[in-house]
Amino acid sequence: MQLSQAQQDLVANVKADVEKGLTTDEAAARREKQGYFNTVDPPINCPSWVCCLLPCINHVPSMQAFVRIKPDDAELKRNGKWVRYDAASLVIGDIIRLEEGDVIPADCVVLTLEEGTSELLVDHRSVTGEEKPRSAKRRGDFVQPTQLFWGGRVVLGSAIAVTTAVGSETLVASLIRDGRFPPNCDIVSAVDDADEEAGISLMARGPT
Repeated sequence: MQLSQAQQDLVANVKADVEKGLTTDEAAARREKQGYFNTVDPPINCPSWVCCLLPCINHVPSMQAFVRIKPDDAELKRNGKWVRYDAASLVIGDIIRLEEGDVIPADCVVLTLEEGTSELLVDHRSVTGEEKPRSAKRRGDFVQPTQLFWGGRVVLGSAIAVTTAVGSETLVASLIRDGRFPPNCDIVSAVDDADEEAGISLMARGPT
């Protein structure tokens, strides 16, 4: 797998292994350290018994929008093998495979396209309000390190990506906390390829 310098730096920063993925023990240790699973609280977060007594809560537009984008499972590389786990089990640094129809199970960055795929398209309208799908194409020897967000849906192609944020640290979780979900406009400014690469480079450096 050929990676750009920005992708290599990112992989190193999240301590990912693009060839073998994380081991079960490594993933468990990371989950314990981060202190939470890859779950996002819904816009109206109440005990299940309240939802049972007040079923109208599930018909609130924001709750309906949330249910539509919530991922169920994810294909990831664990102990050197591709397996399908519950999306909640993902941790930062997991190597995941995305295919047409999949819901993006965590915030992640594309590393490479699968054989036979010339372009990856991911619909983020329900997450960011972007009208056009996010695209990842091959650019010279490398694939654009496109950022994808929890809840997006793959509409074309397949790719390998590395997770960069899970659970309460994902973009959609922050939008829900800020009362900006579901989006009523494009909340992500369009960026050109150079800006995308620069953003990945900053992400790879981590906090200063």
